[in-house]
Amino acid sequence: MNKYLAVSSFLGAITIVLGAFGAHALKSALTQDQLLSFETAVRYQMYHVIVLLFVNIYNGFTEHQQKWINGFFITGILLFSGSIYAITFGVPAKAIWFITPLGGILLILGWIYMGQSFLSSKKKINK
Repeated sequence: MNKYLAVSSFLGAITIVLGAFGAHALKSALTQDQLLSFETAVRYQMYHVIVLLFVNIYNGFTEHQQKWINGFFITGILLFSGSIYAITFGVPAKAIWFITPLGGILLILGWIYMGQSFLSSKKKINK
């Protein structure tokens, strides 16, 4: 699953760039609430990038399971964090209000599917 590792790495790099941009360039341009929202988007993106790296090096998932988990998390990151970034940069929240919770639902579904995949796994996890 090298393509998913590459996508995860790219998303990780973007996370660092956005985090630095938010901490330095946006600090004086945004309200405190806007900055907190932006930081939430960056934080959730990084959490899920780290999980994606795990998912794609863990050999206990089938290829099918990896594809679904990657799909849930990557799409969830793009919708959840991406919509918050878009709002921060001027897209009216009223125009895309439904995208953030949809992304959040996909992130939740990714976690649920990953948990279900662990439970249904025939492989033993080394302790």
